[in-house]
Amino acid sequence: MTKQKQAQLRKAVMPYAQSQTKTSIIQLLNTILPFFALWILAYQSLSISFWLSLPFSILAAGFMIRTFIIFHDCAHGSFFKNKKLNNFFGTFTGVITHFAFDRWKTEHAMHHATSGNLDKRGIGDIWVMTVKEYEEASKWEKLQYRLYRNPIVLFGIGPLHLFLSANRFNRKAAKRKERLNTHLITLILISAYLLIGFTLGWHVLLMVQLPIAYIAGMAGIWLFYVQHQFEDSYFENESEWDFVKAAVDGSSYYKLPKWLEWMTGSIGYHHVHHLAPRVPNYHLEEAHANTPPLHKATTITLKTSLESIKFRLYDEDNKVFITFKQMKKQLENAKTSQPTTH
Repeated sequence: MTKQKQAQLRKAVMPYAQSQTKTSIIQLLNTILPFFALWILAYQSLSISFWLSLPFSILAAGFMIRTFIIFHDCAHGSFFKNKKLNNFFGTFTGVITHFAFDRWKTEHAMHHATSGNLDKRGIGDIWVMTVKEYEEASKWEKLQYRLYRNPIVLFGIGPLHLFLSANRFNRKAAKRKERLNTHLITLILISAYLLIGFTLGWHVLLMVQLPIAYIAGMAGIWLFYVQHQFEDSYFENESEWDFVKAAVDGSSYYKLPKWLEWMTGSIGYHHVHHLAPRVPNYHLEEAHANTPPLHKATTITLKTSLESIKFRLYDEDNKVFITFKQMKKQLENAKTSQPTTH
């Protein structure tokens, strides 16, 4: 794609980078109210049976994910035209989703600015090693990486790490406003948990709140993981890296059933979002549909996305993700193809 076509593509989606106050308010109402209603239903059902309560918790987790999309749009300044409204509702939804708003806003902006750039990884990204980096890594680094990329760790322990650790502490370079925002959200969360524990019972936190947050956390990590970890995703060194290519070729179109697309705030149109982060979630589908060049983005479905679980390393030479088994086979083939000396 030439620079001229790239410019035309970015220009084509800009009309959709407009928030609509009425639509945003409606989305707040049809997301936040059902979340709390389902939380209450899960709590009330708990007096009968945990298994009766659990379906309501699972549904509430879905609305927690949808709440995160609102949080996400507020971080991009795309949910409302007014900056103060974005900051207020970003902090408010940050409490519900257990994310520090200002910290995440900073790190996510870095993710957008460096996605697919091999020389600028590490902030707001899933940890990715290239084949060469893995070969040169120490045994301890290899073990850490293998553990990190293990699905049980990534999706099983990952949510607990996010909620209890990563989102509760500030970055070293964080400014005062960011630090205060992190502490504020953490303080509100601790107060809310103590209030629930002392008034409704500590078992409610364990049997209602924990399933909601944990399921939402797993699904959230999965969505973030799968939309950049497909086989032919885009990665380049700084000298060759291109923002538009990173957006369109390095982010997938996750084609989900309509009800899941609604619940996940259309974040499946991830290629559109990376190309134009100021497009609010409720305009992503329209932007994709009316911009033919975007139809060429890698499309994955619920079924095909499961293949990404096996990917472990990025093969720079062949521009694809590969498994550890494939890497081992490559090394064996390289050894057998080397000429013998006499």
